[in-house]
Formats: sequence, structure tokens, C-alpha cells
Amino acid sequence: MKIATYNVNGVNGRLPVLLRWLDETAPDVVCLQELKAPDEKFPLQAINDAGYTAIWHGQKSWNGVAILSRSGDIKELRRGLPGDPDDTHSRYIEAIVDGIIIGCLYLPNGNPAPGPKFDYKLAWFERLTAHAASLIIHDMPVVLCGDYNVMPTELDVYKPERWLDDALFRPEVRVAFKNLADQGWTDAIRKLYPNEKIYTFYDYFRNAYARDAGLRIDHFLLSRHINQRLLAAGVDRNVRGWEKTSDHCPVWIELTT
Repeated sequence: MKIATYNVNGVNGRLPVLLRWLDETAPDVVCLQELKAPDEKFPLQAINDAGYTAIWHGQKSWNGVAILSRSGDIKELRRGLPGDPDDTHSRYIEAIVDGIIIGCLYLPNGNPAPGPKFDYKLAWFERLTAHAASLIIHDMPVVLCGDYNVMPTELDVYKPERWLDDALFRPEVRVAFKNLADQGWTDAIRKLYPNEKIYTFYDYFRNAYARDAGLRIDHFLLSRHINQRLLAAGVDRNVRGWEKTSDHCPVWIELTT
């Protein structure tokens, strides 16, 4: 079973890229972030024609998350994180897919830091951590994946000294990620590749992709019930080189069934 996460950076504007990638790689489950489209503008027909059913939580111009399934087996559990009824950002959707609880998330960027956006990021992280604690006690396997907007360690960022004051790398954010993981979640990429330089994001500026000057900010966290089923994990880096592509690369894991 192959599960992928992909910050598509505009599902309609990047639709040809998304459909090409789905056709070439055929993941069983796909979590998308940054749809940048309201619910009624989600390209459901094109997704269906590609062989997938979908649930989504859209928002005009910003944010937006979706879960796609090739088996058609999706049972939506929630939209949005608990803990703040006034939060209008479409950043989280959760479902049971093929017997696995999957949380698809798009954590706030938080820049500039310090400031209100950074405060919102930390508060959202706290809500995610609280909700994750309620998920990890389940007897069902759980996968929390998406764009976390966090580089957990210096290995996850090109020239880390340049990022010390950025909201994606500030100590508070890295501690928040560690606190989440310490509940018992396994970082899939780091389980299989503990010491390798692996990036999932390349800025559009300064020729970052060609220079391999990237960040690892798209993550899979696995509960103990699914951790032992991990067979493989990787990044479809080549997709970042396609025309009119997202600044993120698709990331995926393979599990035993």
C-alpha cells in the first residue's frame, strides 16, 4: 500500500502536474495541501477520471486540504482541529481509509517571527499535539502527514545557519515537533534514512532546485500500530523539475498490507 502527501500549491493551476504524477506513480492514497480553492472549485471530475474518490476541505485563495483514494474507501472523521471554534483556516482533514486513520495537515508557515502569525502557528501546533495524543491511543493504525512547515534538525535544511530566525526553524517550532513525535510517533523518512540529506521543498527563487538547496518540511508520522508495516519511503524529487510545478515534491511511504 502506497500513501503519498503533496503540497500541490494550487490544485487547479497545477492540475496537469497532479494528474501526470498520479498517472505515473499511482499511489493508493494521496493527501493534498494548499488547494487554494473553495469547496465548489475542487476538480472532482478530473480526480474521478484519474481513478480516485476524494474528500476535501477548501478555502478561497488559501490553504485547503484533501484526501484521495483509489479504492473508494474513505470515511470522513473530521474537518479542522478541535480547540479553537473561531479558526476559519482549512488546514486539517481526517478520515479512515482502508482501515487506517489518516490525518492530512497543512501547518501554518508562521512568518514573520516573532509576531501574530508565529503565535498562531505555535497555537495550532499545540492543538495538533493535543489531538494527536487522542489518536495515538487508538488500536487502529494512524498516519499524520502533510506540510508541517518545520525542519526538525539541521540535516533537514540547506545551510541551516541562514534559517535560525525563520518560523520554520526557530527553536520553539523544532521543540513543538519533538514534543509531538515524543508521544510515540515515528518519522518515516528518518526511520529508514537516519543520516541522509533529503529535501521535499525547493524555493522558486535563487535556482534552489538545480542547486539542491532545499528543505525537508513534508513529513509522515506513524503510530506504533503501523510503524512496523513500513517498507519504503521516498521523495519524487523529479516532479519538482516539471513545467509549472509546485515548489514542493511529492513524498510517499509504502506499507505492508
